[in-house]
Amino acid sequence: MKEPLRRAILLFALLATVTGVAYPLAVTLIAGAVFPFQAHGSLVTGDDGRIIGSVLIGQNFTAPFYFQGRPSATPLTAYNASHSGGSNLGPTNPVLLEQVTGRVQALREAGVAGLIPADLVMTSGSGLDPHISLDAALVQVPAVAKARGLPKDEVRALVMAEAVDSPFVGTYVNVLSLNRALDRMEGEDA
Repeated sequence: MKEPLRRAILLFALLATVTGVAYPLAVTLIAGAVFPFQAHGSLVTGDDGRIIGSVLIGQNFTAPFYFQGRPSATPLTAYNASHSGGSNLGPTNPVLLEQVTGRVQALREAGVAGLIPADLVMTSGSGLDPHISLDAALVQVPAVAKARGLPKDEVRALVMAEAVDSPFVGTYVNVLSLNRALDRMEGEDA
């Protein structure tokens, strides 16, 4: 009776070490070596070398000379990666209607005209979505171009250059990458 129990404990310890320590460590080391950018959070650095964000997590751009991302429903602060989650407000909830109405009004005040795509006023399931649809980016072009004093055609061309086609979700734009490209473009014109 003692021998089977001892074998079971040893087998459990061996499997726990292999599956709980050795395998995760090996996968982490291999991923870090083969895909260093992705394995370390897809971090984006500024011209001064400081980390300014991640291409995987949205940021709260509120200035009129930047493209706005998808709203975040994370608690405490927008795009709070330690509290990922949606608002869970249903379509008949008056709070959701109030939030959407406020977001539409804010976009109108920023100079966005025309039909506003849903992803500019509705939060995502994670509250961290760094992307917007191509339509959501294009509808903001006139307002951003006006705020920056740039020709609309140049800003539109930049949006199209930053757009990514996906067979699964359609064409989308990473807001952080787009705003960084916009800053670089304006820097070249200066």
